[in-house]
Amino acid sequence: MTIAIYGIKSCSTMKKAFTKLDELGVSYDFHDYKKQGIDKDSVHRWVYELGIDKVLNKRGTTWRKLTDEQKQAADANIDTAIDLLIENTSMIKRPIVEGQSVLLCGYDEAEFEATFL
Repeated sequence: MTIAIYGIKSCSTMKKAFTKLDELGVSYDFHDYKKQGIDKDSVHRWVYELGIDKVLNKRGTTWRKLTDEQKQAADANIDTAIDLLIENTSMIKRPIVEGQSVLLCGYDEAEFEATFL
């Protein structure tokens, strides 16, 4: 099975995910959304399948740098939140792992093993 893994190459969580996928023998294509950007359809699909609370990383510096108005608008309207995620890809929780019947958000070693073993 080949999957797509989305994130930022220099992220330490991404490095853990790459290492685990390699250990499990899972082939993957990497999409660096910091360099390549991300399309609205993908973000929309992730948010509607996983939930905005799962996909939107409110613990990072990018979220903290937003104005209070931007944060309130994102909290009040899911489409506004999706637009902010596309504009500020660092706010997308990493990694997003997507394949046929697989959609994971964030790195959880046990979840990766359960999914790919």
